[in-house]
Amino acid sequence: MTQTANPTSSGSHRRGATDPSTGAGLDLQEAARRHLWMHFTRLGAYRDHEIPVIVRGEGPYVYDQHGKRYLDGLAGLFTSQLGHGRRELAEAAATQMETLAYFPIWSYAHPRSIELAERIAELTPGDCNRVFFTTGGSEAVESAWKLARQYFKVTGQPLRTKVISREVAYHGTTMGALSVTGVTDIKSVFEPLVPGAVKVPNTNFYRATQHADDIEAFGRYVADRIEEAILAEGPETVAAVYLEPVQNSGGCFTPPPGYFARVREICDRYGVLLVSDEVICGFGRLGHYFGAQRYEFQPDMITVAKGLTSGYAPLGALIAREHLVEPFLEGTRSFLHGITFAGHPVSCAVGLRNLQIFEDEGICEHVRENEASFRQVLEDLRGLPIVGDVRGAGYFYGIELVKDKTTKETFDDEESERLLRGILSPSLYDAGLICRADDRGDPVVQLSPPLICGPEHFKEIGEILRHVLSEAWKQI
Repeated sequence: MTQTANPTSSGSHRRGATDPSTGAGLDLQEAARRHLWMHFTRLGAYRDHEIPVIVRGEGPYVYDQHGKRYLDGLAGLFTSQLGHGRRELAEAAATQMETLAYFPIWSYAHPRSIELAERIAELTPGDCNRVFFTTGGSEAVESAWKLARQYFKVTGQPLRTKVISREVAYHGTTMGALSVTGVTDIKSVFEPLVPGAVKVPNTNFYRATQHADDIEAFGRYVADRIEEAILAEGPETVAAVYLEPVQNSGGCFTPPPGYFARVREICDRYGVLLVSDEVICGFGRLGHYFGAQRYEFQPDMITVAKGLTSGYAPLGALIAREHLVEPFLEGTRSFLHGITFAGHPVSCAVGLRNLQIFEDEGICEHVRENEASFRQVLEDLRGLPIVGDVRGAGYFYGIELVKDKTTKETFDDEESERLLRGILSPSLYDAGLICRADDRGDPVVQLSPPLICGPEHFKEIGEILRHVLSEAWKQI
């Protein structure tokens, strides 16, 4: 039934009976076009095209309003670690709602927030033991900068307000997190941003202009640019360095050998805090609970979200080392920051059950056991003329697309627009694969399937990619 206006003074709308699993009985397209503002979406692209409506999920697959099945090769934006339709997680939420549906953690606590904070602290590297909950990743990144600023003010170093992060890196959308972000195109319309966010080179070895034949030397080179930036700004003004273990934006840049050890050494030398942004890399995406464990470095703060609940409820966190909470443990001082829904009882209950399933089903071990198989499927695509590089770790990979494999020539803006949005995005979707065709940097296709996936799913991903990329090369 088409949604129609009810001619009453209330301005309400009359709706037909709706099947919650399919949306049948309601004109979802009309309602979406009239009312839904989708995130990071060119709304004009759907003026003459159907808006994809995903109505249900099961395991690594989701289904649209027509009943068509898609392999969720992006894990719902790097989030659905355990796949879709896990009844245990829904039941954890429902059970918690029966006892305490909501209460804030402002001057109070509730059992699930305490238990989840303790469980997270058991999993973190070193003494990252204090958990400050948020509702998502941007808030976690923002919270880390605010904590760094207040910490240094109360410990007698008030000039330490600046942060350093990498070019093309994405760290969130709130004004502080956006300032930390290194993607120019999504920042310029919101300027002026928070001052004091400095950018340094990332670890894209495929595009290296220095030490292009020696990855370890390249790693030292890009790490040393962090030291160079600290010295240029003045060490007494720099509060923190933000790094993802594997940088998402730009296409899964992995750290060269020795990179994080060198960065840790630099931060220690100048008294700068090291923030490991694990909103994507945390909770099994790289085969460990935290990417810092895979790459063997000790952060001062860790930011998380997404996989903490496998997307079944919104929850994030800033996790800090013991010395950062010490100034707030005595007297009247408090960290002057808070979020209404942070540490929500229902979200915490889901997070606890999620982590229990991780342990019971050996999710991190499963990723480590199968990542070589996943990588091999993607490496086999290198023979295609459009594939320049394959990079990543765990269940997190990027495929960089090029015009010329020998020279590594990339596509210009017009060609990239046509390739990614005109050809690849609709073709991959039509072929039954959800992934990301992205140009925040050079053109890439990104993949991060649910962590429950195995060789049969990798084979499906590979077959679809091979067909679609081959056809795209012919068209471009």
